[in-house]
Amino acid sequence: MTSSTDTSGGGPVEQRAERAQRVAGVVRVPAQPGAAGEGRGERGSRESGEPGERSEHSYCAPVAPRARSVVRRSSVRGQILDALRAALAGGELTPGDVYSAPALGERFGVSATPVREAMQQLALEGAVEVVPNRGFRVVARGVRELSELAEVRALIEVPVVLGLARAVAVERWAELRPLAEAGVRAASSGCRVAYGEADRAFHRAVLGLSGNRQLVQIADDLQRRVQVPVGDGRLDLVSDAAEHQALLDALIARDDVLVRVLVESHFGGVR
Repeated sequence: MTSSTDTSGGGPVEQRAERAQRVAGVVRVPAQPGAAGEGRGERGSRESGEPGERSEHSYCAPVAPRARSVVRRSSVRGQILDALRAALAGGELTPGDVYSAPALGERFGVSATPVREAMQQLALEGAVEVVPNRGFRVVARGVRELSELAEVRALIEVPVVLGLARAVAVERWAELRPLAEAGVRAASSGCRVAYGEADRAFHRAVLGLSGNRQLVQIADDLQRRVQVPVGDGRLDLVSDAAEHQALLDALIARDDVLVRVLVESHFGGVR
């Protein structure tokens, strides 16, 4: 009886318990790889023979080409816009003439689409106007229109700069010195395109001290409208750049009277 009891309730019971644990273990082990991280890794290994990271790359792969495609298109449009602005400032695109997007695209080695998009932006800026079924005409600005634009710029920028003269620390004005020096170098080269960029950079930096981004954008748009090719113009560029340096000197010296004279003089003529 004792032996029979031991057989049915001792060893065999322990054996059954061990078998139950082994069975439970067999059931539990396959369940663990189903966790989020490990499951993907094993599937990736089985399907490709490579580490689990492969499956994540495979999942993201369709997204990457679309992102790169958008960047490339935006980059091309931006490059064409810069090239067209340079051609306008340099006089390569003649005021009054009409240019088609396909012809300009062939010139730049691109399709007509990015050229058309860039020209639409230039139309918003007032540099060209749309001619239905033909293309875009370069706007020819007369002396009166340029004087009016310069007057509008003066109405915006002069009071802002005069207001900033005392409000901005001397150290902040001194930080603009490299921009003024870059303008002098660009002016000395005689390249109106290079000086146009340096000139706008200086004015954006000055007005940016106001903290008003809308003001900076509006003033920059006006400045683009005013800048047109006028012969060689090297002496005018050098004189304009020198005014930037003189203005900075007066601002750093806290000479309010000279600041007013220089600012008003700077906007006294057509730029």
